[in-house]
Parts: sequence; C-alpha cells; structure tokens
Amino acid sequence: MKITHISSLACLLLGVLFFSCGQAEVQDKSRQAKPNIVFIYLDDLGYGDVSAYEAGSLETPNMDRLVNGGVKFTNGYASSATCSPSRYAILTGTYPWRNENAKILPGTAPLLIDAAQYTLPRMLQDHGYTTGIVGKWHLGLGSGDVNWNEEISPGPNQVGFDYSYILAATQDRVPTVYIEDGQVVNLDPNDPIEVRYEENFPGEPTAIDNPELVEMKWHHGHNNSIINGVPRIGFMKGGDAAKWSDVDMADHFLEKAQRFVRENATLDQPFFLYYALQQPHVPRTPHPRFEGKSGMGPRGDVILEADWVIGEFMKTLEESEILEHTLIVFSSDNGPVLNDGYYDKAVEKLGDHTPTGPLRGGKYSLFEAGTRVPFATYWKGSIDPGVSDALVTQIDLMASIGALIGAEAKAPDSQNLWETFMGKSQKERSEFILEATTKTALREGDWVMIPPYPGPAVQHQVNIELGNAEEYQLYHLEEDIGQQHNLAKRNPEKLREMIKKFEEIRGTSGSRIQPLELK
Repeated sequence: MKITHISSLACLLLGVLFFSCGQAEVQDKSRQAKPNIVFIYLDDLGYGDVSAYEAGSLETPNMDRLVNGGVKFTNGYASSATCSPSRYAILTGTYPWRNENAKILPGTAPLLIDAAQYTLPRMLQDHGYTTGIVGKWHLGLGSGDVNWNEEISPGPNQVGFDYSYILAATQDRVPTVYIEDGQVVNLDPNDPIEVRYEENFPGEPTAIDNPELVEMKWHHGHNNSIINGVPRIGFMKGGDAAKWSDVDMADHFLEKAQRFVRENATLDQPFFLYYALQQPHVPRTPHPRFEGKSGMGPRGDVILEADWVIGEFMKTLEESEILEHTLIVFSSDNGPVLNDGYYDKAVEKLGDHTPTGPLRGGKYSLFEAGTRVPFATYWKGSIDPGVSDALVTQIDLMASIGALIGAEAKAPDSQNLWETFMGKSQKERSEFILEATTKTALREGDWVMIPPYPGPAVQHQVNIELGNAEEYQLYHLEEDIGQQHNLAKRNPEKLREMIKKFEEIRGTSGSRIQPLELK
C-alpha cells in the first residue's frame, strides 16, 4: 500500500510538473508571438552620429549594441526631413504628404492625428497590448484652443496610448511643461498657464527686450519667452511650478520609461512603449555629468547623454528579465543639423565628426541626409546580428508589426516587411516618396529623382543644401551615395520612367509648396 501510495504521489507530482512545464512553454511561445515592443526614437540624430555606422568620430556603445546586435539597415528612412511629419507617419503608417497639416507644428497646434484614425498603438491595444508614450510628442494637442489648466484632450490618450508622459512640442517651444495623461504636471491652479505664438503678454520678458536674462544666446528664431535662461519659440506666462528643468530632462524621461517597463513587465499582457528622446534637438542642455564629455560642445554631449540613457534603459529590460521578450526598434525622426537656432559651438567644435556620414544635405533637405537615418531592429535571441541594404521606412513598421501579431494594419502606405525587419529576407520597398518641408522626391531601387522646386539651394542660417533646383535631379545611389553627379540629362529615359512613377503615386496636380520657415 505504501509503495502504491508513493507511486501515485510520484505520478501526481510528475503530472503537475509536466503540466507546469507545458503551460510555461505555451506561455513562452505566446510571449514570443507577441513580444513587448519598444521604439527608441531620437530627434535630429544623423546617419553618421552613431559609431556603428562607421562614419563619424563619436563613440556610442549603447546605440551600437542595438545596431550591431540586430539588423543594421543602411537604407532605412524616416518619412520626412522634419519631425512632426515623421512622427505622424510612424504612428499611422501613412505618408505625411497626404495630410496638408503635417508640417513642423507650433506648440499650440491642434491634434494632427484624427482621433478616429487607426494608429499603430490602437492596433496594438486591440491585440492585448498596454501602450505608452514617454518623451517628445509634437503632433498637436486639443482642438486648436487649449486651456492648459484643464484636461488637455484630444491627445496621445485619444489615439491609442493607455499612458502618456510628454512634452507638448519641442524643447525649444512653449509651453515648457510636462503633460501626464492630459494634465500638466505640478500645475499650481493659482498660477495658470497662458500660451501664445503671435504676440507677447504685456510685461513678460523676451530675448529681444531683455538680453541680460539670456544664458544661451539665440542665433535665429528663438527670441521669445525666456525659460531657465533659454529663449524659446512662442510666448508663455505663468505655470512657474510646472516648468521643467532642461538639464534634468533626459534623466526625467528615463525614470518615466523605466517605471512604465517595471510596472508592465510582470503582467501577462505585452506592452508597447514609444520612447521618444529629445536629443540632440536644440536647445542642447546636457546634464552637468555630460558637459564637455564629447569635446564637441553641447551637441556631442547630448548624444553621449542619449547613449547613456539607452544603456540604462536596456539594463532595466535585463533586470526585469524581459530583454529576450522585447523587440526594439531604434531610429531617428530626421537627419542632423548643427546650428538650429542657438550659438552652442556645434559648428566650431565639430572637428572630424561627420553627422551626415557620406550623405548630402541634412535636416530640412530632399537630399539623402534629410531622411536616411540610423535604423535598426533588435530582439535578443530572435534576431541574428546582420546588415541589410534593403530599402525600408518607418512607415512600414505598422503593417510589419501587424503581421507579427496577426492584426490587419489598415495603414494605406505601410508595407509588410516583417521578414526583412527580422533579418530573414532582403525583400524591400520598390519605391518610396520622401518629403521635406512639403516638397517630395522619389526613391526607387538605387535611384532618386528630385523634381524642380523654387527656393534657395542652401538655407544659410542652418547651412544645409535643401535640394531645390530649377531642373530635375537624378542620382544613382549605389555608385554615388553623396549625390554629386546629376544624371538627368545623361539618362533621359530613366528620368522619364521616374517622373511617371512619381506622378502615379503623388499625382500630377502638385501640392501647395510652403516656404521653409525657421522660427
């Protein structure tokens, strides 16, 4: 009887063990099928700013860990050469030029994404994900007349994010406050916030009227309200207790991103985090820990600060034991710019560093450096390290992630390149319409065609070639990545073919081209 009892108990224990193992295996497979997803999205980081691309002289070991440890894309593109359009595209899977309001937005702009529009975070919500955004938003808030002292809606929470902790626009624009789930953080109701972009409030200091209060000298456009000694774009009154500390911003967003991960790492459902860092956008305000660390002035310092932040964030994924269950997409919203409104010695201290790498142009430009950016997918244990020359864009992430989780993406311009993002295929986009300040061009295969556009060839305030010319431009990138040889006249047949394709996608009526305004 004892033997029988022991045998029965052993069988029971073995059954429980096998059931538990089987359940764990099923759960593990489920988590593999629907991994956590993180977008690490930088602001104005150039193709040559990441040392893994072997083009500049900065060392970015934590960014390199993502790029070299996953699929490093050499032909990875943001949709646009400026921030708001690219952010619109990555969250909607839609070309930003289809929305005439998708341009660089003021801090008081209404929400650019229609609250009824199907978005990437909404798609993930529908398939069991907890979704969050931490960092820069710059896609507008409210319906055009925001009262910053009440709940601000619609915003990120109305387009698919369960949690949001953001700055409304950019670090150089008012309002200079953090907003958590539609509420200004630390707002004192006895000191209400007022914001304008057209005219100042009576008696409020500005960089023009009160230069003695300015600690960071403005070069162009940034001469309105002064916050923390930094002159901004736009006018702000009140809200003193809610104003952010610029030098602590990277640490502040890191803490919020880490908290989101820790709070969601132990849940059965996966999470999506859109972690939108503010670096290296102006004003470049590194924490004192990073001042002078790069030898390139504040721009280099904040890139090293961002690299450290990414390293700390990765540690949090490891400590939470979810790194192998997390897909990370690393990229930038557009190409680099040195002097973008402040005297911060970005040009004078550049040295041998090449933010654009071998590419021509930069932020605001139709040339390659405007939209070709660092781009990598990393998933420890699931993506093998490798390099891909396949043409991919941030627009394609929505359809590709949809394919991963079994969702219908409902994104008009997004293409399913999931196998390519996993490093298992070289399938690529056959063509791509890139955009820069309402102007567009066509990338098809190894060719780029830029139509004629009015305007200066160079924007001298930022010293960037914009791609404007009186004649068509045609470049073969495999042989001429720096776009030095215009083949339009030598290869008229290819030019006609590119123009036809461009018009098939973009239309022949053209669009309302708007002049570039740096303000």
